[in-house]
Amino acid sequence: MKKNYKSYLSNRRFVLSCIVSIAFLALAFVTNYYASVYATDSASNPVNDIILSNIPVFDVDGIFVFGPFIFWAFIFLLCVHRPQRVPFLAKSIAIFVIIRAGFVTLTHIGPFPYQVPINYNSDWIWWLSQGGDLFFSAHTGLPYLMALIFGALNKWYFYIFTAVAVFFGIVVLLGHLHYSIDVAAAFFITYSIYSIAIRWFKKDKEIFEKGLPALPTD
Repeated sequence: MKKNYKSYLSNRRFVLSCIVSIAFLALAFVTNYYASVYATDSASNPVNDIILSNIPVFDVDGIFVFGPFIFWAFIFLLCVHRPQRVPFLAKSIAIFVIIRAGFVTLTHIGPFPYQVPINYNSDWIWWLSQGGDLFFSAHTGLPYLMALIFGALNKWYFYIFTAVAVFFGIVVLLGHLHYSIDVAAAFFITYSIYSIAIRWFKKDKEIFEKGLPALPTD
């Protein structure tokens, strides 16, 4: 692994690509924050939902908050093991976050009236969500994006990460934290985002899958 890192870090273009992708991801999270604040402040009345209106609220706050952190810790380890995965992964997540922020600013339906309480003002969650950014579900969409990206390496990644996406989709519905349309639409929109990513970041995708041989030489 040490030799692998040395090869990548000695390639200026790859290092620059990593810096650009991480900066792009940081910009995406800033955009997401302001979109979430705007949607929360502009939230209108809640609406009925065919699923939420017919099931009780379940206490899933621990899974809702800490589950994604465990999932992303695993993704981080996959990137540590293979650093060539960073540029394509970061850029794909960034456009996901930015596109979702666009949807969030367009939809201002209020949260469902009965839901598990989440402290969005805590010191470490406020920058991710303010509670009014509902459409579409990132808890569902991002794991499915990982399924599509890593599924190109191994079909088991696709199966496992898709199962995680479905699991988190069920969690947010049980907690009444998203409307059913937020969860259902996430799969279709995420696939479109993936299609954009593989077109816009074709070289990064090649590096993601094949590694250093696909890198241009200095």
